[in-house]
Amino acid sequence: MSRVDDAFARARAEDRAALVGYLPAGYPSVEGSVRALETMVDAGCDVIEIGLPYSDPVMDGPTIQAAAQHALEAGTRTADVLRVVEGVAATGVATLVMTYWNPVERYGVERFAADLASAGGSGLITPDITPEEAGPWLEASAAHGLDRVFLVAPSSTEERLRFTTEHCSGFVYATAVMGVTGARTSTSDLAGPLVARTRAVTDLPIGVGLGVSDGDQAAEVAAYADGVIVGSAFVRRLLDAEGDEQRGLADLRALTEDLAGGVRRAPLGGRERTGA
Repeated sequence: MSRVDDAFARARAEDRAALVGYLPAGYPSVEGSVRALETMVDAGCDVIEIGLPYSDPVMDGPTIQAAAQHALEAGTRTADVLRVVEGVAATGVATLVMTYWNPVERYGVERFAADLASAGGSGLITPDITPEEAGPWLEASAAHGLDRVFLVAPSSTEERLRFTTEHCSGFVYATAVMGVTGARTSTSDLAGPLVARTRAVTDLPIGVGLGVSDGDQAAEVAAYADGVIVGSAFVRRLLDAEGDEQRGLADLRALTEDLAGGVRRAPLGGRERTGA
């Protein structure tokens, strides 16, 4: 059982969804991103996603793009991302890297898998590669005991949902909206039906991402999903406190505690989680 499996199992034992938090490595600095992620772990995140800054994102909205661009201009490279993984995984939390495929291919798929496992990483979330194109990663991840998380979307057909989830491990990433990332004032009404369709074809936990920005929205998603994935709202806290690390960490802690409270107060009657 992987650390990701353990994290979802612990949350399920507490009859709640897991809180999955994302930040890009290298913002506001390599060391600063470790401190920020450690704060999120301490305040209640069950699983951590570390973004690999990339110059040509296809899924990231303006908030994440701004932080990633800062990290790139500061010289953050793949080796630095692995340093961040090592620092965060040392806390014992399940730590995955979320990355577009090109940097992994450029680094070397086998080398990346070996170095990620050596750093204590739990696996990869890959938004722009499909399982049928991921042969080298499927082999390398299996060899190094890493989870592979592919995405499903409201536009996925039943056949596509089944095929994609058959190649996932750890959890399935369900994108709740069609578009780029970003905090929203309300959650997508496409998420619930997508989770239900996905749950019909897999026993894996299902995490819902894109748009959650506060505890009330987290509670809404936690009523039907196994994991609530939050990214842009965390990044926005750091951007708004740029140049004042202590304020940024305090704001991150407050948001994490709000979200962690949200996943714990979801209405029990709305849940039908895997294994529950």
